[in-house]
Formats: sequence, structure tokens, C-alpha cells
Amino acid sequence: MAKLVFGMNLSLDGYVDHQEFGPDPALFRHWIDHVRDLTGSIYGRRIYEVMRYWDDNHPEWTPEQRDFAMAWRSLPKWVVSRSLKSIGPNATLVMDDVEVVIRGLKTRLAGEISASGPELAQSLTDLGLIDEYRLYFHPVVLGHGKPFFTGRRPPLRLVASDRIGGEVIRLTYVPA
Repeated sequence: MAKLVFGMNLSLDGYVDHQEFGPDPALFRHWIDHVRDLTGSIYGRRIYEVMRYWDDNHPEWTPEQRDFAMAWRSLPKWVVSRSLKSIGPNATLVMDDVEVVIRGLKTRLAGEISASGPELAQSLTDLGLIDEYRLYFHPVVLGHGKPFFTGRRPPLRLVASDRIGGEVIRLTYVPA
């Protein structure tokens, strides 16, 4: 049975915004390894559209960026959206029966499946489908933006904390 994990970079005040801060080299290497080890990934529409950047090669990329792109492209993806009509390679569009589809993936697959996108994660939290939350805190205060938890925070129990790279602390929680 697969474990569904929601993890994202966020500011100290709880906002996710890929344009306001980025990973240092050690954290970027962590994300490359993380994506390589995943069984699959479930995306909400908005974050999937951001991540589609990795579908195309860019001549200015570093070797690490090429490594991430290769790992991301090979990863099976499920995209939850009612508005998208088409999606990129190695992806499946999920328009209806999200709970049934995700429960099926968790039952059928082994390993970790990542959930990406705060709104999608809130829907999956409300359905009791998220098994673990990984919050990657950066030493930045934004004061606005998209919160990591878009609704009521579920009761959680801290199971791990660790430093990744020079400035990021990852807190790992499971539902209490």
C-alpha cells in the first residue's frame, strides 16, 4: 500500500510561493533524490501548470536542473482538474471521482506518492487520504500569499525534524 505525502517549501509564516524563495544546492539535490524515489505524484491544476516547466529542455540549465527534469519527466503523474482539457506526457487527467481514484492508487501501488498543491492537499486532507505532511521551512517571512494549509489544519503529531541544506528545517507530521 502506498503512502500519500504532502510536502512543500514554505515561508516561516506558512505561505508557499516558488517565486519568492528557492532551494539552495543541498535542498535542490534533496528534491531530485526525493522525486527519483517516488512511485508517483498527484497534482492540482495550478501547481501542475507551474511544474510543466520541467517538460521542456532549457539550454541555460545546470546539470542539477537537467537531473531534476529527467526525474520529473519519468514520474507517473495524476492531475486533478475539471478545467484542463489536455495534459503533458506521463500524466493522467483526473476529472471526477477523485477520492475513488486516489484510494485506488494507494491500494494498488507501493512506495510514496506525493500530493502537490495546497488546495488539492486540503481536499485530500478532508477525505482523510494524506498520510504524512512535510513542511520545509525557509527563513523568509512573506506576510501574504497561498497558505500551506488552505483550510482548517488537521490535528497532527510531529514525528521528525531535520535540517536540509544551509537554512531549511523540515518538520514531518502524521495525522493525530
